[in-house]
Amino acid sequence: QVQLQESGPGLVKPSQTLSLTCTVSGGSITTNRYYWSWIRQSPGKGLEWIGWINYSGSTYYSPSLKSRTSISRDTSKNHFTLQLSSMAPEDTAVYYCTRGPSGSDGVAWDYWGQGTQVTVSS
Repeated sequence: QVQLQESGPGLVKPSQTLSLTCTVSGGSITTNRYYWSWIRQSPGKGLEWIGWINYSGSTYYSPSLKSRTSISRDTSKNHFTLQLSSMAPEDTAVYYCTRGPSGSDGVAWDYWGQGTQVTVSS
């Protein structure tokens, strides 16, 4: 079965760029027709979808975060990454990488990483 694991810094200073990596095992991020997303969760806001990259490398981002979001992949390492620029305290959240069957709204993400806490503070 597929497993996802987030990695990256737990503390980011305001105005800096967050870089997270999701390592995928048990399945290729390119061979099968899946969509790979970044989702975050914070108290009071709940779950917020950030964006996805699919099996072909196409990307799509949340309109509210598009201007400062970049999702890419390294197929040789079977992982995909998140870069979120201009970090601010309100970006503090637990960040998850997930897999889903499509890029449609309301899609059920069938596999999740354990999540990684990211705190924005000076």
